[in-house]
Amino acid sequence: MLSNVTGLICRECGNTVDMIAQNQCDVCFGPMDVNYNYARIKKLVTKKRIRKGPANIWRYKEFLPAQTEKYVDLAPGFTPLQRAERLGEELGIKNLLIKNDTINPTFSCKDRMVCVAMTCAIEQNFEIVACASTGNLAQSLAAYAAKSGLKSYIFVPAGSNEIRLSSTNIYDPILLGVKGDPSQLNKLCSEIMLNSNWGFINVNLRPYYAEGAKTLAYEVAEQLDWKTPDHLVIPMGSGTTMTKIHKGFQEMVDAELLRHARVTFNGVQSTGCSPIVKAFNAKSELIQPEAPSTIAKSLAVGNPADGYYALKIIRGSDGLAVSVTDKDIRAGIKLLARLEGIFAEPAGGAVVAALGKMAALRHFKATDTVVAYITGAGLKTPDIIKDIVPKPRIIEPTVDSLDAAVAAINRAKHVPGAPDKE
Repeated sequence: MLSNVTGLICRECGNTVDMIAQNQCDVCFGPMDVNYNYARIKKLVTKKRIRKGPANIWRYKEFLPAQTEKYVDLAPGFTPLQRAERLGEELGIKNLLIKNDTINPTFSCKDRMVCVAMTCAIEQNFEIVACASTGNLAQSLAAYAAKSGLKSYIFVPAGSNEIRLSSTNIYDPILLGVKGDPSQLNKLCSEIMLNSNWGFINVNLRPYYAEGAKTLAYEVAEQLDWKTPDHLVIPMGSGTTMTKIHKGFQEMVDAELLRHARVTFNGVQSTGCSPIVKAFNAKSELIQPEAPSTIAKSLAVGNPADGYYALKIIRGSDGLAVSVTDKDIRAGIKLLARLEGIFAEPAGGAVVAALGKMAALRHFKATDTVVAYITGAGLKTPDIIKDIVPKPRIIEPTVDSLDAAVAAINRAKHVPGAPDKE
């Protein structure tokens, strides 16, 4: 098909190159983005055409960098936008919606990004794809590589939790434990890229990988009947998800699918790794790298690549950037599960905790529509919540024993301080 993509363009100096695997500008070392022919897209795209598309990210194919329709496709995306009435009532947010990305093929929003990057990797004739990760990215890459038939290499720190890695290893990638600290692992990956024709999914293929996150904007707009919400609450690691959601809304305006992109962007980090929030609070543009120490591993990016740009978006939209503690995150996970039936990973718990903070600050008006992004499922990290969930009550196999247990439960619920025992 005739492509809507014109090449890559530097976000800083505007230098352009062809569609190659390149993350950094040769001229100014700024980040490279995919550049599109928006005049052509505007002529092609209609709401009717989108509605007739598949129920996954490829219904927005005109806005994505794949130049063929031979997608590496496990059908990610078009996840529910769910009204969260019970959670909203608890937090004091009248119109709260959850974008539930826990139900993607490998249970996180990384499927959107990896699906796009893997398709582009094949177009660029890579035979080996790789990443350094122990979490969502590793699992997604392994799954999509299995689907495509490409060989995948996944680098993890030596001594990583084998049980947690099993959800990656099941797809049969080549899993390599690297001795040393994270900087040595990253250095090894850089040397491999210089000397081999490997596609590192979130490094030299990052311009294509990041574009997949735009679909989080397209879907919300469509699911709101082509309107924008008032507020978005987005977890931040590298800051890329926020910058691409912002880009996605603006593209919909450019294509005349939306009337405007006036949305308030709010970002969330863990206090154990919050360089973007600290810069926001200090009214600074300088993102100071820090060593992560948090249970929210998907947010543990000490030197966020898109931190400056995410900060600019938050400030430009009169948004907030807040951080929450690991204790807050665990409580947020439990609250979301208890009230809405969604078991989120720590990044989702952070979003729920941040919603409570923002509501307490009266950041949301009563009439505002607030969309919270829950980007991954908690089933991968059950160890995180093992100390905050109750153990089973042991009863005898008799109705009398059951009645006594129910009475104890009700007594503890309705009488503060009452002993909760049989």
